[in-house]
Amino acid sequence: MDSFLHDLSWVLPLRSEAATAIANGFTWLGYAPFFIIALPVVYWLWDKRIGVHLALVVVLTAVSNGLLKDIFDDPRPPVGFAVDPRVGDSYGLPSGHAQIAVAMWFWIAFELRRGWAWGAAAFIALGVCLSRLYLGVHDVEDVLAGAILGVATLLVFAWAISPHFAWWRALPAAVQIGVLLAVQVPLYLLWPEPGGPGGVFAVGGMLVGWWGGALLERQAIRFRRHPNWLVAVGTTVAVVAICFFALTRIGAGLAVLGVPTLAGAWAQYLVIGLFVTALGPWIAQRLGLAGRAGP
Repeated sequence: MDSFLHDLSWVLPLRSEAATAIANGFTWLGYAPFFIIALPVVYWLWDKRIGVHLALVVVLTAVSNGLLKDIFDDPRPPVGFAVDPRVGDSYGLPSGHAQIAVAMWFWIAFELRRGWAWGAAAFIALGVCLSRLYLGVHDVEDVLAGAILGVATLLVFAWAISPHFAWWRALPAAVQIGVLLAVQVPLYLLWPEPGGPGGVFAVGGMLVGWWGGALLERQAIRFRRHPNWLVAVGTTVAVVAICFFALTRIGAGLAVLGVPTLAGAWAQYLVIGLFVTALGPWIAQRLGLAGRAGP
C-alpha cells in the first residue's frame, strides 16, 4: 500500500511530448494566472454572485491548503521525477491543485445543476489530479488528500453561505471587513512554520478586496454587463489585461519602496479584488461600457 501511495516510477514510461503538453494544460488550471483570468470573466460576463462565491472558494482552498502543507511538512516526490518547475520549495501534502480542482469545478456544477456540468467537472478535476502525478510533483497520497479536502471545502463553503450565516450577511459592511482583517492577524502569528506563512497568505488580501468590493458594488454601483456582447467581452478583456499587466506589478513596486514581500503581495491581491468587483465596474459605468441593475 505504501508503495502505491508514494512510488512514482510507473509514471516515467507514460511520458511523451504530447502527453506532457496535455498535462501542462490541465495543471495550468491550478495556477494563479488562470484564476486572474477566470474570476473576472465569471464576475463580468456570467454572474456576479457566482463570481463572488468562486473567489471565496479559491481563497478558502488556498489558505487551508497552505496551512495544512506547513503542518504536515511532507516533502514532494524526489526531484528527479519533476517536470514542473513552478512548485518551488513548497511541501507536497495535500495537493493544492487537486483540492482547488475538486472544489472549484464541482461548485460550478452545483451552481449550474446540469448533468453535463457534473460530467465536465469530473473530467477537469480528474485531469488536473492526474497531471500532478504525471508531472512528478505529487504522489498518490498527496492527490487523494487534496481531492478529499476539496470535497470538505465544498461542504464548509455550502454551510457558510447557508441561512445559518444570515446574521453575518446582515452585519454592516465595515464590520464584516473589520472581522476579515482581524482574523488574519492571529492566523499569521500562529502559522506553524517558524518563518511564518509563505506567499499563499497573500490571498487574504484578495478576500478583503473581493468581498469588500462586492459589498460596495451591491450597495452603490449595481453593475450590469453591457447589453451588447461585443462591448461586454471587450470590456472584460480589458479588465483582465489591466489585472495582468498593471495590478500584478504592485507587489514588485512596493518592494522597491522597502515594503516586505508578503505585505506587498497582500496589498497587490487586495487591489486586484477591489478593482474587479467594484472599481472596474464603476469606471465601466462612467465610460458607458456597462449598465446599472435595478434596485
